[in-house]
Amino acid sequence: MIVRGDARTIPLRAQTVQCVVTSPPYFQLRDYQCGEGQIGLEATPEAYIAALVEVFREVWRVLRHDGVLWLVLGDSYWGTRSSQRGLQHSALKPKDLIGIPWRVALALQADGWYLRADIIWAKSNPMPEPVRDRPTRSHEYVFLLSKSRRYYYDAGAIAQPAVSDHPSANRFVRRPQRTHGNRGNSTSWTDVGGSRNRRDVWQLKSEPTTEAHYATFPAELARLCILAGSRPGDLVLDPFAGVGTVGEVCERLARRWIGVELSTEYGPLARQRTAQMGLPFKCLSGREAALYPAANGGGAVFGLGCSPEGRSLRGKPGLGGFEPARGGAPIEAAARGAVKELFFLEEI
Repeated sequence: MIVRGDARTIPLRAQTVQCVVTSPPYFQLRDYQCGEGQIGLEATPEAYIAALVEVFREVWRVLRHDGVLWLVLGDSYWGTRSSQRGLQHSALKPKDLIGIPWRVALALQADGWYLRADIIWAKSNPMPEPVRDRPTRSHEYVFLLSKSRRYYYDAGAIAQPAVSDHPSANRFVRRPQRTHGNRGNSTSWTDVGGSRNRRDVWQLKSEPTTEAHYATFPAELARLCILAGSRPGDLVLDPFAGVGTVGEVCERLARRWIGVELSTEYGPLARQRTAQMGLPFKCLSGREAALYPAANGGGAVFGLGCSPEGRSLRGKPGLGGFEPARGGAPIEAAARGAVKELFFLEEI
């Protein structure tokens, strides 16, 4: 389901989301025509970072203690839009690479997040750049962050095929011995089981879309993050839903999902992209929840006891087994003011 609203006020109850996969608007890259409050057009990197810290404090609230956040970010250069608007910076000079991804990651770390991994998304088909004084950019960062020291992560779900069943490519043989990684058990160095732990450089192609959104990340990137960070039936959130890539992948992987999108243009596109999939949201009574767009008078998103796919959050079994009781529906009433409009998967 797509909810039209601001990512700084997410209409979900606390600790209801298992996995977050998202890519915010990049700094000074594009005007999405969402008004003055839109993220990405701040005057300085510091203001942009502060806005994202605010967003991810709200994400922290709705994320379970064992949940994870996958954050996809690209970098920007100072002096493109900023110089056109006559903006000055005390440290940055025109043509400086700002280092936005790491500035954001370190700010989130300082705000309490565990920064667990920096992954390079290496693009085999990067966009051409008309530059002759530096290499063409062909990568973006994917940061893995968590609320707690211990969190859910399924390494096996995204393991890579082993290049060889031999311990090394140069045929070096090492005798079996006890290892800390195997908790002191005797293990053979050649017994790798045909797979290996996924490395932190992901070679993935960019995927152009026919929709009017040019900053989509590939479905394969979303798939890896969702598989590693959630189980079937878990709730996945994208607070910057765009055209619904995360939602589309969640449908294929049997995950529940909610996207938040401020743009009036991209919400309907995401709804159209996922319209042929998914189940309606239902109440515990079995009745389908009535979801009314603002144009039809608005109304509550869910009443008490309602949850996606009829899954109870009061200890009843659902697609992913048993959920601990959490005192009600995962989605709060629209009275908080965060929800502007709902783009539901199916007309009810």
